Formats: sequence, structure tokens, C-alpha cells
Amino acid sequence: MNPRRIAFERRGSGRPVVLLHGLGDRRQSWEAVSPRLAADYEVVSVDLPGFGESPAPELDEPYDVHSLVRVIREFCELHGFERPHLAGNSLGGSIALELGVQGVAGSVTVFSPAGFSDRLARWGMRTVGAVANLATHLPMPVKERLADTPPARAAARIALRGDPSSPEAKATRFGIQGLTPGAPYVRMVPRIADYDFTSRPIACPVTIAWGDRDRTLLPSSAEHAHQRVPNARMVSLLGVGHIPMADDPLSVAEHIRWTCSAADRARRGASGAFPGRRGAG
Repeated sequence: MNPRRIAFERRGSGRPVVLLHGLGDRRQSWEAVSPRLAADYEVVSVDLPGFGESPAPELDEPYDVHSLVRVIREFCELHGFERPHLAGNSLGGSIALELGVQGVAGSVTVFSPAGFSDRLARWGMRTVGAVANLATHLPMPVKERLADTPPARAAARIALRGDPSSPEAKATRFGIQGLTPGAPYVRMVPRIADYDFTSRPIACPVTIAWGDRDRTLLPSSAEHAHQRVPNARMVSLLGVGHIPMADDPLSVAEHIRWTCSAADRARRGASGAFPGRRGAG
């Protein structure tokens, strides 16, 4: 995977904050959050390889959480981001935590990160992967019709939104463009089901937040996260589902800002100044 081919958007100025979306999503999922950070930080929203406008790796290339960690680290190095703040949702949260372990991040703020599920939840993810793989063999018009049926739309709202009955949730539906043979989503689901974040120290400030209405990665996973990242600040997001940037972008931005500020204060106290990019004066 070539970090030069990663699509991204940037706004604002200051120390970089790199935003990483979840499986099957794209950088636009942060659109309601980015402006709330851009007054104080350079906000960089990334399309992970295989999603949005970033091409997927070839079928014979590694494609799992750890390969994405490597390419995001190379992306940060390519653009001169020195110990950027990292924030991520779901798959993006796992990547941010792994980069925190590697000492790449200045701070880490994650929302419902993958890698902390129990055996039953992992079985559920494998089942989703098997169903998605079966769906790849259906003609696209059939998949379109199925995704637009009332039961499918209701299931999408329940799975992805904190309040399925809210007006904002009515347009929610499962994406079917990723359900083609060899598609990134289909390739990645079993990898995430097998992925486990092991307990290792993270030296920078960490916030782990979980929506209390997350039905994709259940809130009970937060207990495992607290055990494996004991220095993390744990937060429960009330009334929020698996994609908190859609349900409560204000709280998401404030938790990112809190973690960034804690790291910035600590770094100023240690050195009297800190760089945002290599070569900055």
C-alpha cells in the first residue's frame, strides 16, 4: 500500500489532528466534527485504503489492521506530521491505539474501537462477514432493492444510530457498493473479527469513548478496553450509537479536544514548546 495514494482533506492550522474512520466508511463521516477543531489544529481527515477515494491494496497484498497501521504511520511520516494527535472510530480507533503503542501519536482519542469484543461478538462479526460474502454473488439490482426494503432500512438504523427513530436516522441504510467479490469491506470483516488488541502501554494521553447504544461493538467491550489500556480516560456517550460523529458531533469534538489539550499541556511543561511538523520553527 502506497501512502502517497491515500486521499485526505485538511483544514485549519496548528498541531495536526489525524481523523480515521471506521470499516466501510469514508473521511466525510467527520464533516460535522472537523470545523469544531480547525480553529486550533490542522485537521486531517483520511480515507483509509480501500474506502472513499483511497485505492485498496492488491489482492495478493496484506490487508488487515496491522497493514493499515503501517500505511497510516508512513502517511504521517510522508507529510511531516511529528507525533500528531490521532482520533478514530471503530477500525480507525484500533489503528490509532496501535500507533499510540508504537509511540507515533501525541494523543489518542477513540470511539468504539475494534479489538475488544468477546467471543459471542466475534462470532457475530464472522456471521456478518459470511452474509456479506454471500451477498457478493447477487446481482447489483437485487442488492439495491433488498437494501431499500423497510426491514433492511430499520436494521441499518438500529445497528448504526443511537436513536433509530430520530429524523436524522431516517436516511440511514446499509451500503451495498462494497458487496462485490474481493471488495475491501468483504476482505476486511474477517480480519477485524480475528483482531485482538493486546494489553501494552501507551505513553501518551488516551481517551476511549463508547456509545451506550452501540449495537455493533457492544458497550460491554469498554470493560475489556479499560483492562487492557488502564491509563485511558474512559467515557460513556449517552444516547449514542456506533458512529458518534453522526449522533453527537459536539461531544466527539470536545473529547478529542480534551485529550489533545492534555497532551499539549504535558508537552509544553516538559520542553517549553512543541512542533506540529518537522522543520517547524
